[in-house]
Amino acid sequence: MQAKAKNKTKTIPKPKTDIKAFNDEEYYLRFQKHLDELKWLYTELYSNEWMFDELCKQMYQFYTERREDLKALDRKREADPDWYKKNDMLGVMLYVDNFADNLQGVKDKLDYIKESNINYVHLMPLLETPKGRSDGGYAVANFRKVQPELGTVEDLEEVAKACHDRDISVCMDFVMNHTSEDHEWAVRARRGEGEYMSRYFFYDNYTIPAQFEKTVPQVFPTTAPGNFTYLPELGHYVMTTFYPYQWDLNYRNPRVFNEMMYNFLFFANAGIDVIRIDAVPYIWKELGTNCRNLPRVHTIVRMMRMIGEIVCPGILLLGEVVMEPSKVVPYFGTLEKPECHMLYNVTTMATTWNSVATRDTRLLKNQMDVLASLPKDYVFLNYLRCHDDIGWGLDYPTLRWWGMEERPHKQYINDFFTGTVEGSFSRGELYNADPVTGDARFCGTTASMCGVEKAGFEQDEEQMEAAISRVLMLHAFMFTESGIPMLYSGDEVGQTNDYSYKDVPEKAPDSRYIHRGKFRWELVDDIKNEGSVSERIYHGLDKLEKIRSSEKVFMSNAVFYTLDTYEQSVICIVREYEDERLIGLFNFSEYNKIAWIDQQDGMYKDLVTGQEMRASGVWVPANGFFWLKREKGQEE
Repeated sequence: MQAKAKNKTKTIPKPKTDIKAFNDEEYYLRFQKHLDELKWLYTELYSNEWMFDELCKQMYQFYTERREDLKALDRKREADPDWYKKNDMLGVMLYVDNFADNLQGVKDKLDYIKESNINYVHLMPLLETPKGRSDGGYAVANFRKVQPELGTVEDLEEVAKACHDRDISVCMDFVMNHTSEDHEWAVRARRGEGEYMSRYFFYDNYTIPAQFEKTVPQVFPTTAPGNFTYLPELGHYVMTTFYPYQWDLNYRNPRVFNEMMYNFLFFANAGIDVIRIDAVPYIWKELGTNCRNLPRVHTIVRMMRMIGEIVCPGILLLGEVVMEPSKVVPYFGTLEKPECHMLYNVTTMATTWNSVATRDTRLLKNQMDVLASLPKDYVFLNYLRCHDDIGWGLDYPTLRWWGMEERPHKQYINDFFTGTVEGSFSRGELYNADPVTGDARFCGTTASMCGVEKAGFEQDEEQMEAAISRVLMLHAFMFTESGIPMLYSGDEVGQTNDYSYKDVPEKAPDSRYIHRGKFRWELVDDIKNEGSVSERIYHGLDKLEKIRSSEKVFMSNAVFYTLDTYEQSVICIVREYEDERLIGLFNFSEYNKIAWIDQQDGMYKDLVTGQEMRASGVWVPANGFFWLKREKGQEE
């Protein structure tokens, strides 16, 4: 097999070693490095050398079309493969239309983004989707076309280049699991064209779909019952895991894999630095399984990683895997055969808000201990809020051990964050509430969940002070986790819930639009007004961000562990890097609390206030935190 694999390199002729041919020689070496494994995985999966040859030729074609500035960036990142693990990384996720109307508007606002210490921008779904059936942009009708109201692919290239000029990386979503029913493939499949039907999962009777339904759980049982949709005009059932208008792609067909890889490389060549793979665990289906996290998924992601390292090695793969940290680890691959560069830290986000509602950090500490046990090479994307709702996928076996049952616990959390229980400071709305199971998810902005909306409505300055402290404490906690912190656009200025979505018919049924409102630029203007809510939050975050980017203890590969505080409301995280040590103390209660740690190894200085103290029996203010640092030479 190896001999044959080497012969296949003839499809990509080795270039001459002169100055003009340097890039080709560069490509040849990358290709040779991965050829044997890539061919073995591909042919073992598809048994189709002709399609593999086509893939190789197209990869080379995309490489030759790649701009020289992007190739230079590839070389720079190859020379510094840990470039995205540095302590100065800070991201923001935003909707183009909400933030600045269109792509050219985003380009005009890049100075604000840079001034906000951000060097990683995630442009939320912006490819062409059908009106009314877009799933927030995740039902893609054309993988090579931007939504017309947002601009063009050329505009996207301009934004990416302008970002690179400012040392800002660009991320975009790549929806691999499905297409919109309006995609050309789906349209032709609906006509009965066999070539295109084979790119999805079609069945002319319900026998096989019924077998799938026995083992495959429903993602959204209240809005999309079942995993198949019947098409009466065709007399067939088609697999639709998420919504009836999103048709699952069949990766058993090598044509699907090849074409999706060409789409991936197309956007890499447009200047995108981070490709966020949507719904990774779902992309391989097998009868008799739950169609989640199957081994072939890892084969596909591994091949995608190698294709990227051959054609555009400066690109990162970000996997959207919604599971607890210990279970998402396989998507990193191994050190010898890596898959995703980064993964979302979803469960910690939900557990953080659980701690806000319960004033109990025990479950959060368990999460931190799991993360601390993982290899330092693994990079997680950490966030407080994002474009989506919050699902309460908590560690219920542990909660049950502590005497808390799942259903009443979820009910309490949702009641707390919707503001319907005494002592709540939060405001927001439920999403996909199921009256039968009592299950529901939650929607709201960080500021509204922390009490800014309620305090502003009641014009209560004491409440507002507590709410702002809570916002800053939670961000400080997120900045202390290992990985890359991500802000959600508007959080940096304390933007609250937007209820105007109820007046728009196509948005009204979807409460997620409560935190997908238009960016309020008047809040940016308000930053100049000393003492305003926006000014206090923005400059509070600015200070934390600058401290983080200047202190080595926040490097992703720092030693990271927790200490017991013997106070349920306070969590302690320790970070150590070379000769420096940081103790982070975070109080999730509205009362002053003592963290009963006893680190008698000298004096510590709080990086935020400059206050010096011993890290022993520390009084942590209500809704407050400390970043206590000690350097070598300060011990007694």
